[in-house]
Amino acid sequence: MIRTFALTLLLGSAAWSAQAQELLIRGGTIYTGVAAQPTAEVVLVQDGRIAYVGPASGAPEVEYAETLDLLGATMFPGFTDGHAHLDGIGWRELTLNLEGSASVAEAMARLAAWAEAHPEGPIVGRGWIETRWPESRFLTAADLDAAAPGRVVLLGRADGHAVVASSAALAAAGIDASTAAPAGGEILKGPDGRPTGLLVDAAEQLVAGLMPQADPEALRAAYRAGFRVEAAYGWTGVHFMSAPWKDIPLLEAMAEAGEAPLRIYNSVTPDGATALIAGGPRSVADGRIITRAIKYYADGALGSRGAALFEPYADRPDTTGLMQITEQEIVPLYQAALRGGIQIATHAIGDRGNASVAEWYQQALAGVAPADRPNGADVRWRIEHAQILRPSDYHWFRELPIIASMQPSHAIGDLHFAPARLGDARLDGAYAWHSLVDLGVVVVGGSDAPVERGAPLIEFYAAIARADLEGFQGPDWRPGEAVDRATALKMFTLWPAYASFRETELGTIEVGKRADFTAFSVDLMTAPAADIPKGHATLTVVDGVVVYRAD
Repeated sequence: MIRTFALTLLLGSAAWSAQAQELLIRGGTIYTGVAAQPTAEVVLVQDGRIAYVGPASGAPEVEYAETLDLLGATMFPGFTDGHAHLDGIGWRELTLNLEGSASVAEAMARLAAWAEAHPEGPIVGRGWIETRWPESRFLTAADLDAAAPGRVVLLGRADGHAVVASSAALAAAGIDASTAAPAGGEILKGPDGRPTGLLVDAAEQLVAGLMPQADPEALRAAYRAGFRVEAAYGWTGVHFMSAPWKDIPLLEAMAEAGEAPLRIYNSVTPDGATALIAGGPRSVADGRIITRAIKYYADGALGSRGAALFEPYADRPDTTGLMQITEQEIVPLYQAALRGGIQIATHAIGDRGNASVAEWYQQALAGVAPADRPNGADVRWRIEHAQILRPSDYHWFRELPIIASMQPSHAIGDLHFAPARLGDARLDGAYAWHSLVDLGVVVVGGSDAPVERGAPLIEFYAAIARADLEGFQGPDWRPGEAVDRATALKMFTLWPAYASFRETELGTIEVGKRADFTAFSVDLMTAPAADIPKGHATLTVVDGVVVYRAD
């Protein structure tokens, strides 16, 4: 007996946790990610694993198998977001979202409406970015005060590396004209010497105590929202960067309770480093939640001029950016991770930030012999973003080697301001996906959501088109750094699997691997590039169980 079914969203229940025993998938083009057998007509799943891939005529007869009809959609190995912030994705759904605001005026209108609807307590939000606003400036405390008089307001810039605070928030935090910025941070001040309200990188910590402390149920709700959004986009897994160490037990408990429908690979905040190194890598629910990496920060972000550069910013020659840590501090931490078998992921955006991290990696690796490392020479250390490089530093990624964890959508957003920040010459090493791939470097694709929207179709499009969603690229945006479609597919499937030490289980549609699949309404391998972002996920399958299906 064969039954055909159509499921919608299954999140919020434990339905996904009961693995389908047999599942036959057909009815659309299936791309396997395997060069020797790039497409298939059907896939058979048994006990959460792939049992058959190939032509329909060769599929074994399986009694009582359920049939999943793709209805003309195109299926791929499960897409994995190689760099995202699951908690932030969830909180974006629950707090003030300024994403897409077209001006200071629009952003402040949203704030005023939120303040009216939420008359009590601090107001927290994020998502604004000034680079295409007609006002061409950062938000200020004065803006916030006018929109929400007397309220404590904290609004994070889209990149997460700057926050604007209202006057009430500045006063509550004790920030005034005499306040010195902490190392690695900046307090922007006006001509009168008083803070404008904008706090960059490490200075954000000055107002961290004003953030409302979420109760356990609110935090759980945020993670549920994050899972729901990611599954609906078609992600089967997320590499959770800067995962709060305190939240790891909650995520593990959610997985054990059947509330974690996607695979989560955690790279934790530095406050968890000692405990993680001492206890070693952690895994629960048959690998649904894995914690085996630590995320450090070397510098800030390009948009807020915190990315560390060798030469001054072209549009602000008084600064070269902000380093967040020193060689003396970080190399011993890297070496401790090596001895504990823990992977390292370090945020670096500017050319000075990236070169520094590569040199620190080399020192750490040279100081701990492979025999003293649980992983031997196979450490798979990563640089998160690897955004602005000197071409003369590419060799580090090949030789050490270093995984380059990059987010294609940054390039199609940053193209509107990066040339002004960097000048033309430094664009030669900017968002250099193709150059790195040509050297044999593993380039993991991610979204950095909620910094970006987080949709896999936007990321795939950005990787192959290197143009914004309106098709604009600009005359100096190095079009040769776009990648071909087969490479883009690896960036979101096989290479994230490799970066999480799971390439033998995930990343391609092959017999014996876990049954993780993503189907889209658009054929990523043949459709005109401009049509790709217009599509949507139709199906998300993890361990052979449908966790999302479009109506």
